Amino acid sequence: MTSFLITVALSYLLGSIPFGYLLVRIFHGEDVRESGSGNIGATNVSRKSPVLGVLTLFLDALKGFAAVAVVLRLFSSPAWLPGLAALMAVVGHMFPVWLRFRGGKGVATGLGAFLPLAPKTVLIMVCVFVVVFLGFRYVALASIFAAALFPVVAWLLEPYRGAPSMIAFMTAASLLIIVRHHGNIRRLLAGTEPHFQGSHR
Repeated sequence: MTSFLITVALSYLLGSIPFGYLLVRIFHGEDVRESGSGNIGATNVSRKSPVLGVLTLFLDALKGFAAVAVVLRLFSSPAWLPGLAALMAVVGHMFPVWLRFRGGKGVATGLGAFLPLAPKTVLIMVCVFVVVFLGFRYVALASIFAAALFPVVAWLLEPYRGAPSMIAFMTAASLLIIVRHHGNIRRLLAGTEPHFQGSHR
């Protein structure tokens, strides 16, 4: 129980660090949530500064990676704890307590969190993202497509067929990411989703 509680709290808190919000506040003195998509993720931050957008992408992925890496270092069992850590890091990014639970969409954080757990799958999903984005020019569509495929590809390629709990955590994270893109999905279906700059994560 102690390892469970530590994993939940630590991973959520790491995931909840709002790097995009902090960077824009520090370097531009503005609240990134009050412009563009209102999101604290990398794409919306890049509207203020491409450099800060790239930095946000890196830091959001890093905090997800760190959450899982710390749990792997602290606990050797149960085997599903790192999967829980990855999921909670994504939840923390989406619903940060510091910003009244108004966070991002979890794509970069999920990428970093699952990298140490499913490296082959993450690499393939990055390729899928790039291909879909280059083909359709929608960041949101590429994110949704990659998130939807992630648990399926992980089940096929990673050594988790006998570990349904790990696949369950991956599926939960993917579903959360897709649900957080509900506005993008409506606009995509209506044909009103802007290309590239208007999509957000």
